[in-house]
Amino acid sequence: MSRNRSLWTIGAALLVIIIVILVLAPGAWAASKYKTLHKFTGGADGELPDADLLLDQAGNLYGTTAYGGAASIYGGTVFKLAANAHGGWTKSVLYNFCSVTNCADGKNPYSSLVFDQAGNLYGSTLGGGSGPGCTYSNGCGAIFELTPNTQGGWTERVLYNFCSLTNCGDGFGPQRGLVFDAKGSLYGTTEAGGNSGCGGNGCGVVFQLTPNQDGSWTESALYSFCSVTNCGDGYDPQCRLVFDAKGSLYGTTDAGGNSGCRGNGCGVVFQLTPNADGSWKEKVIHTFTGADGGTPSAGLIFDQAGKNLYGTAELGGNFSQCNGNGCGLVFQLTPNADGSWREKVLHHFTGGKDGGESIADLIFDQGGNLYGTATLGGNLSYCGGGGCGIVFKLVPNPKGGWNEIVLHDFADHPGDIPIAGLVFDPAGNVYGTTNGDQVATFGSVFEITP
Repeated sequence: MSRNRSLWTIGAALLVIIIVILVLAPGAWAASKYKTLHKFTGGADGELPDADLLLDQAGNLYGTTAYGGAASIYGGTVFKLAANAHGGWTKSVLYNFCSVTNCADGKNPYSSLVFDQAGNLYGSTLGGGSGPGCTYSNGCGAIFELTPNTQGGWTERVLYNFCSLTNCGDGFGPQRGLVFDAKGSLYGTTEAGGNSGCGGNGCGVVFQLTPNQDGSWTESALYSFCSVTNCGDGYDPQCRLVFDAKGSLYGTTDAGGNSGCRGNGCGVVFQLTPNADGSWKEKVIHTFTGADGGTPSAGLIFDQAGKNLYGTAELGGNFSQCNGNGCGLVFQLTPNADGSWREKVLHHFTGGKDGGESIADLIFDQGGNLYGTATLGGNLSYCGGGGCGIVFKLVPNPKGGWNEIVLHDFADHPGDIPIAGLVFDPAGNVYGTTNGDQVATFGSVFEITP
């Protein structure tokens, strides 16, 4: 009996050691409970949920689909998911875009949503709108507001139409979410417009929308990219912005900066600081070279101290992987005493089981761990051998590095290609979306219980 007990003790100890090794190994896999909350069917139900979800205080989820809807399958929707008494979730469409002639109400909402203090929703559409200076057949984009009405529905209002200025100097094509300041103004980016560079389409702007007393909103282009020789200040911003405690804005551009990355530049991280006269000054705080990352299209987040910035680069890193483009990475930027910033790579993706090509905003949990998604990698038996993407967690280790844990790898159905970032509920559950293959599946909303 004592011999059996000893063997059991040794075996248990070995099992613990093995588990610890697996958890600390790069790309390690962790058991977690995955649940599909909704499968999009295309058409009126919506398809291609591309943006981060928004969680309200009651636990309801809100999001957008770039296509689908009852008005036009090319229009897109705003949707809500509410937990029901049967343990499932009930989906409702709050608004169908292209419900107005020529999609003057907006078209293709790729952006995430944000609430104001009164419970109204705000977002952007990549196309549609009725900007008088827009010559693009699909429209130049709009900023919209959704207000709950007394009948239980929601009323949409366009706050601003892009290309309302000559040559789209006010911006063209807002692609990501908006952020409020303390005074109720909205800030965002457009991937084109601004100046006449970039093939005449403009290289993108950072804009501000300020509410007026009469209910209208005034737009100001705070900065136009490619205002520096060879676009050293960056171009093509596709990110959601973030404020620091002093009121400066931070974001990324997925091109510009230097002449690398096939001549387009590998992208930059920028800071915009307000001046006393109401103008804003841009400063590039990091220029990507390719080896340290490239094409950063996601937004940035601060740590709990509000000091260090964290983000993802879709490409770059090891150029022997992912068809010579590199599989991307997760990075940290730390300010120096002289005002400069230094970059540290927290994880290089390989395109294998640890994922690759992340374009998602990151989030922190209360323990200081980072979470995100990658669009490929995971189980390479699926999605043509490239993997269908993963949900990952990065855990800081005692040596100053970070260890990756794969919380879930996607297997083609019901969803694949997680482009959007994640959101936590108060219980620590994680929610996100997948795009689907747009042939058999049209995207999904999922929950992961770590």
